[in-house]
This record gives sequence, structure tokens and C-alpha cells, in this order.
Amino acid sequence: MAMQCSRCGLCCHKTEMMLSKKDIRILESRGHSKKTFLRIDKQGYAKLKNRKGHCVFFDANKIACLVYADRPRGCRVYPVIVSEDEGIIVDGLCPMRKMITATELNLKGKEVKRLLKTIDREARERTCHD
Repeated sequence: MAMQCSRCGLCCHKTEMMLSKKDIRILESRGHSKKTFLRIDKQGYAKLKNRKGHCVFFDANKIACLVYADRPRGCRVYPVIVSEDEGIIVDGLCPMRKMITATELNLKGKEVKRLLKTIDREARERTCHD
């Protein structure tokens, strides 16, 4: 059984969530303008914008993601992340971190690695073409 989100919203605060081109296309196809949710950093990485200290898609009053069904892949695999020092880990920020099974960590870890390869390639393409 997969870990169930506690819907605390901690992961949505001061997010640095990176986006793939596919994530961007999905959000745009649902009527969201890139201007409202996307920022490109100096290294070419596409990231979710923050507003008032949290993700632009986080409703602080309802403590809910406004695009949950269409959320980016990085949000879907969270709380599995990559640590530069430790590799694939479960983010200590998440109160549900102890609910991640070894199998889930392994599967989501593989997804994180694939996603980061895609995001790195897309960031290189942006810096080469801009």
C-alpha cells in the first residue's frame, strides 16, 4: 500500500519544485498560464513559483493543492527526494515519512532519477537555446 498524504501542506511551503516540459504542458492544458506558475532560474531550470511563501497552487485556507489531479511528477513522488550527500532519501520534513515502505522508496527513487535526468536535459537545452 502506498503512503497516504496527511495533507499538512508542509511540502508546499517555500517550494523549489522543478518542472518538466510535460508538467508545464499539463498545467497549461488545464488553463493555467505559464506566467502565473512558472519561473526559469539562471541555470535553465523550470520551477513552480511561490506566492506568500508557498506554491502558487496551494490554497492555504483549505490546506489543499488546487491542481492535485494534475500536480507535477515531482509532487507525485514526494517525499522521496535526492540528497546530494545521501542519494535517494525520504524527506525528513514530511510527517508521513515513516510510512514509506522499502518497495515504495525503491520505485519512487527510480522515478526521481528518471525525472531529474529529464529536467537536467531540458535545463541544458534552455541555456543552449536562449
